[in-house]
Amino acid sequence: MSIRRHVILITDGDEYAKRAVEHVAQEIGGRCITSSYGNPSKLSGPEIVKLIKKTPYDPVLVMFDDSGIVGEGAGESALKYVATHEDIEVLGAIAVAARSRHEEWTRVDVSIDRDGILTPYGVDKYGIQELELGRINGDTVYCLDELDIPIIVGVGDIGKMARHDSYKLGAPITKKAVELILERSGFHVKEQ
Repeated sequence: MSIRRHVILITDGDEYAKRAVEHVAQEIGGRCITSSYGNPSKLSGPEIVKLIKKTPYDPVLVMFDDSGIVGEGAGESALKYVATHEDIEVLGAIAVAARSRHEEWTRVDVSIDRDGILTPYGVDKYGIQELELGRINGDTVYCLDELDIPIIVGVGDIGKMARHDSYKLGAPITKKAVELILERSGFHVKEQ
C-alpha cells in the first residue's frame, strides 16, 4: 500500500500564480509542483500524480488552469483525476476568481478578500467582496462542486489583486488561504 500524499488544489496556473505559489510553498515548508503551471495546464492528471508522488514531503501545492475554456478543459480534467486518485488526500482547494465570459462558478466555504479579511461572500478577480454568499465565478472552478473537498477557499487572481498578493510582498492572500486550509484540515496535527 502506498502512502497517501496531502495536496492543496489551486485553480490558477499563469506566471503570476506560479511565482506566488512557489513562494508560499517555500514559506510553509511544503512543495509546489512547478511544472503544473500553464495557461492552460499542459500536464495530464496521471503526469501530475507521478510528480506529486516524487516530492519528498507534504503538503503539495498543485496548479490547474483552463484559460477560460468552456466546460471541462485540460485543467479541470487533470484536477478531477488528481482529486479522485486513491493515493491523494485533498486537504482543500483554492478557488480563484476570474472575469469569466462563461460565468462558471462554484460554492466556497469562505473567501479571503485582498485585504486579508475572511468573508462568507465571494470575491472578484481583484479580491473585492461581491454580493453573493458562498459563491465565486472563475474559469477552472466548475468541477469543484462535484468533488469531495473538505474546504474550498475563494480568492482573487493569485499573485495579482491590484498588487495586494504580489510574490514580492510574500503573496499574503495566497499564503493566508493555504494556512487556513492547513489549519482546518488538521494537517500539522496529523503530522505529529
